[in-house]
Amino acid sequence: MRIIPVASGKGGVGKSLIAANLGVAFAQAGKRVVLVDLDLGASNLHLVIGHQAPKMGIGTFLHNTKMNFFNVIAETDVPNLRFIPGDTEIPGLANLKASQRNTLVRKLLSLQDSTDILIIDLGAGTHQSILDLFLLSGQGIVVTAPAVTAVLNAYVFLKNAVFRMMYTIFAPGTQARDYLEKMKKEGSSRYQRLYIPKILPEIKQVDKVSYESFVDHLNRLHPRLITNMIENPKDVEVAMKIRRSCEEYLDIKIEHLGIVYRDALQDVSLASRLPITLYKPGSVLSQAIYRIADKILQSDEDRFSVTDKEINASFLEAGAEAEVDFESKMEYIEDLLHSGVLSHGDLIETVKTQQLEINKLKKENNFLKTKLSKALTQGFKV
Repeated sequence: MRIIPVASGKGGVGKSLIAANLGVAFAQAGKRVVLVDLDLGASNLHLVIGHQAPKMGIGTFLHNTKMNFFNVIAETDVPNLRFIPGDTEIPGLANLKASQRNTLVRKLLSLQDSTDILIIDLGAGTHQSILDLFLLSGQGIVVTAPAVTAVLNAYVFLKNAVFRMMYTIFAPGTQARDYLEKMKKEGSSRYQRLYIPKILPEIKQVDKVSYESFVDHLNRLHPRLITNMIENPKDVEVAMKIRRSCEEYLDIKIEHLGIVYRDALQDVSLASRLPITLYKPGSVLSQAIYRIADKILQSDEDRFSVTDKEINASFLEAGAEAEVDFESKMEYIEDLLHSGVLSHGDLIETVKTQQLEINKLKKENNFLKTKLSKALTQGFKV
């Protein structure tokens, strides 16, 4: 069973859209798919796939673990696609306890005989339970958007995932764990600036066994990136920032699975209670999803390492896809205008929305520049 956790550093980047439509694409390819809504506390994946409001979900099971777990698995209208709803009604469910997380993981892994692909739609943020579920697979997907905050949070998510893995491997009482705890005590600012390439040589000196175990796990971590909600080909460049930061500070290599353009039809499909891949399979957005699904299916799930050449190729391919899809998007909008499906009013509204996004990005950029300026000033004073 291939496990595909889908995460994001922040909400609002279209993570659930990606997870749901990948589930449809895999199911249409003949794979037995289970789609799990683990965005606990904000569960709405059922709306994206057009499933009726769930009567039972993960929350129901976690508060009554004696019940049959298979009772919370629902069939969908898409052949080969089953769905496990989350739960927004039970307070405190967003932050799973260790015992709840372990129980849930065991039950999910028990699906392997009847499931080819398990897609886990995780909540936004870096809670320990989210990081642990993301690390169930070495090939988890991180969804980001061109906004500065989204890019930053995607990197922060991966950083927290690496450090969570480190803390899990460096057991209490080991010299490696003592080293990390010492860094914490010496000051949070110093601890926050710890980078994997800098830490590892020091860990190796004090605890070679823990060092070798961590390096082995780190080499098996092969996260993949999807840049969603882009507006033009230049937006794909933000992925390079995440790549450089991951390689320089975390010592991990990320692969670019592809890009997805923002599409107003997604709102229409959501209102129609249909995934966009079913509502408009020929749309630019749907075709991007199918392209990404094909890449995943063609990849080797048991292969944990990639070469620099393959990484470079994935980013170059994403850039080329952004150019081609942009042309297709313009042609598609023109066709909609001529057919009368999209009115000039709709087009004007789209432009207004894009202008609001641009203004928002400018504000974010100015805010970050101010913070950077203050940080540099304080640094010079020290």
